[in-house]
Amino acid sequence: MSSEFSLLIRTLLNGPIQQAPQQQIISDGLGSYSYIEFINRLSRFGQILRRFGVRHGSVVAIMDWDTHRYLESFFAVPMLGATLHTVNIRLSPSQIAYTIDHAEDDIILVHVDFLPLLEEIITQVKRDVRLIIMRDTPDRELPHTTLQLEAVLDELFLEADSDFSFPNFDENTRATTFYTTGTTGDPKAVAYSHRQLVLHTMGILATLGPMSASNRFHGRDVYMPITPMFHVHGWGFPYAATMLGLKQIYPGRYDPNRLMKLVCEHRVTFSHCVPTVLHMLLGCNAAASADLSNWKVVIGGSALPRGLAEQALARGINLFSAYGLSETCPFLTVAHLDPNDESDIEARLKAGQPAAMVELRVVDTVMNDVPRDGKSVGEIVARAPWLNKAYLKDEVSTKALWRGGYMHTGDVGRFDEQGNLIITDRVKDVIKSGGEWISSLTLESIASTVPGVVEVAAIGIPDSKWGERPMLLVVQDKSSQIAASDRKPIIQEMIKAAYKEAIAAGVISKWASPNRIDIVDKIAKTSVGKIDKKALRATILDAET
Repeated sequence: MSSEFSLLIRTLLNGPIQQAPQQQIISDGLGSYSYIEFINRLSRFGQILRRFGVRHGSVVAIMDWDTHRYLESFFAVPMLGATLHTVNIRLSPSQIAYTIDHAEDDIILVHVDFLPLLEEIITQVKRDVRLIIMRDTPDRELPHTTLQLEAVLDELFLEADSDFSFPNFDENTRATTFYTTGTTGDPKAVAYSHRQLVLHTMGILATLGPMSASNRFHGRDVYMPITPMFHVHGWGFPYAATMLGLKQIYPGRYDPNRLMKLVCEHRVTFSHCVPTVLHMLLGCNAAASADLSNWKVVIGGSALPRGLAEQALARGINLFSAYGLSETCPFLTVAHLDPNDESDIEARLKAGQPAAMVELRVVDTVMNDVPRDGKSVGEIVARAPWLNKAYLKDEVSTKALWRGGYMHTGDVGRFDEQGNLIITDRVKDVIKSGGEWISSLTLESIASTVPGVVEVAAIGIPDSKWGERPMLLVVQDKSSQIAASDRKPIIQEMIKAAYKEAIAAGVISKWASPNRIDIVDKIAKTSVGKIDKKALRATILDAET
């Protein structure tokens, strides 16, 4: 045996099997597994996949809810030297078909609930893929389908044993692939090697573990993801939670009331999600009586609005921001809270300080660093050992992503005097009016504090005189005691008053205040729950032409 120690995903299992072999991984409604049983299942899973021809370089896709099966796929597929393609089930059928062909999937593990979607997709897929069906209970009758199914996964597990050894290979072998959608063109393939995923896991733990504040991530936490597993490996936390040997809860389908009950039932202490999901959770019936005082929640994907932060803190939730992209695996920064002043909401809204091993810069258009004076803004660029090296089969986009030797995030921000990163906008979402840059995120955060505002989005709309002017789209609380006929003008006036206060306090300029505030029934979202400002702008323009 060689003394060389490769950074393979399976090395993340060394800790829990030695330190927490009986700790439980719970898959809601499907069972509970100790880490010993989990690792035995991985061996059986590996044996099953090998029987179906999965080898080094094969690609296995998965379409499932957030269950133990997904976590097992995170490990078993890459541990064979194959690539796991986590299919974004929220993309359009044509986009999913594109990703299956582009990723060169050989096998798709598909839950029975997604068979109708796959039937719609498969006619557009050019590859000859093999399908293994997954179901939640062995006695569930398989639905009628026109698809050719190779086998049923739970039946295969009954036939397999744990006498299987995973191979050794180079740590730079591709482990995962998933697809991120941009503003134009086909989805882009982001890929990560074993080495990158192990280093990203260590980066999470080396940053969140030693923090002195109450938002640290440590060995006594109870972990439950509320970010889909198909989205950047559940932000990488399932790997980190497994490495620590934590009790883990996998909720299956994301039903708000059920999620709240799981938080209380299992005393979950650590989760992560986008702002829209947290808002949905706080508004569900089960949240009204839930004790959330021991729950730490990382907000990412979109900026944390002040109003949502205030609402969560009032319920006792230890809420704080982190920042990253699909292309950064995704961890780049996290808010570091002052242990002596955890009531400081501003600190929780900031993207925070760079994670361990991350080099972060804010630069101008010629890659010069802007002053760290709390005011000067520029594009955020980064380097770290786990960043996506290249979009698969897309040299043009890769060159644009890595121009100047740094990954360009497409986000605009600034550093404050303490070294905290503050995101002010996406490059494509910054509103430029009369030569002045206006932050849409700041406008949204101010409006979010107004009672009766459920959701808010600020966009720039064309203006013949000033180029662009800011416009606000607001979803109001329909359960308000205010009469429906009066609700709209009252909320609009309250938002205008909030902007006047912000102007008086010097938070924004008078010029930044939106000319137009529209009350709408809903705000368009992307497939991962972010506000889709491209769609919002298009809708407004279409309505006015």
